[in-house]
Amino acid sequence: MRKTTLKDIAEAVGVSKATVSMVLNNKEINVSESTREKIFNSAKELNYIPNSVARSLSTKKTETIGIILPDIENPFFSEIARAIEDVANKFNYNVIFCNTDNKNDKEEQYIKLLISKLVDGMIFLTGVGKEESINILKNNNVPFVLVDRYMENVEEFNGVYCLNEEGVEQGVDYLLQNGKKRIAFVTGPMELSVSKKRLDGYKKSMTKRNIYKDELIFEGDFTTEGGIKVTQSILKSKVSVDAIFYGNDAMALGGMKVLLRKGYNIPEDISIIGFDNIRISSFVQPELTTIGQPIYHMGKEACKLLINTIEHKDEKKQIYFKPELIIRDTV
Repeated sequence: MRKTTLKDIAEAVGVSKATVSMVLNNKEINVSESTREKIFNSAKELNYIPNSVARSLSTKKTETIGIILPDIENPFFSEIARAIEDVANKFNYNVIFCNTDNKNDKEEQYIKLLISKLVDGMIFLTGVGKEESINILKNNNVPFVLVDRYMENVEEFNGVYCLNEEGVEQGVDYLLQNGKKRIAFVTGPMELSVSKKRLDGYKKSMTKRNIYKDELIFEGDFTTEGGIKVTQSILKSKVSVDAIFYGNDAMALGGMKVLLRKGYNIPEDISIIGFDNIRISSFVQPELTTIGQPIYHMGKEACKLLINTIEHKDEKKQIYFKPELIIRDTV
């Protein structure tokens, strides 16, 4: 069965192919309302699907944006990507998701692929933060927005950020208020700028009180499996801790699983804090105390900022969100 064309609609209605094209693309044309209605009805009855490539060549737009994310299995990224898609749909934009696994070469491959697909712009959800990717976009004049992906000269780029250092400082202060002093901190991969920001917040708070020790720092990978492994390493290290601050909720949930299976009572034996406030953090038992990012709002503002840049080419803008301590049951 062949694909319906503009010619099929034109023959069904009794008008020219050019008239059908202009009506379906909402261009000004001297045609009656009844004819216009017949064209739309015929297109619907014949299941006509516009040729997006041909249309983009004439309009110079595909009404499509790309989202580059490091790990779609991480609930933080899936939640924020959902917000982006919701807003994109309201503005009649389509979305293409690309999962990079935090790999530079994979990120660059996807960027080149999206450019070849003529996307109107891209959103980067954290990631490795290398200049190569940004340079490819700049050289091809593709608008983009960074989400929690810190670059030098941040004011040169559109971006949406959470105040990560401030959030970690809130969490450390809360643990200290509850009598904890041997606070282990589990970072994300240290090549990520967001991991460095969160570690800086921990170091600042602990150093200010003269209780910072290198032995309390452990590197994770922002995954649940990584949280399991790093928690096992903490227990094997014999380092005395009375609290663990995980760099994100996914690792905290993995760590809690290990601790509970080992017979630890949370929070009586050890306190736990995460970062992000993904939805599942309030469904586990005990419910996870965490530093909340306004995930949906960050995704929403990132998408609005990108579409505004695509359509109006405004000056570069950076949006910062304040994190919030979410007190539950693990401290």
